[in-house]
Amino acid sequence: MLYYTQLIYVIEGQEAVFHDFEAHVLPLLQRHGGQLLYRARPGRPDVIGTALEYPYEIHLVSFPARESFEAYRDDPERLQYMSLKDRSVRKALLIEGKLL
Repeated sequence: MLYYTQLIYVIEGQEAVFHDFEAHVLPLLQRHGGQLLYRARPGRPDVIGTALEYPYEIHLVSFPARESFEAYRDDPERLQYMSLKDRSVRKALLIEGKLL
């Protein structure tokens, strides 16, 4: 099992566009064996310390293998909504990990 943590930095004022993107693509996780384990919008008071900017959202998802993640990433249905992501996300940090 692989785990992917994503810190997502949304363009101010484009939150609704980002929510529309997620409404379309998050349900596709299951098609590829993925599972959304954690989705949070931490407020600044909730962050004890950071050397990074404050993300709009943090996601933790799991996939049985990298190939499953890549199939989700490259899913044609997901790709048709990428313009929404491009309009709303300034940057994202994706971290891959394994349970030890």
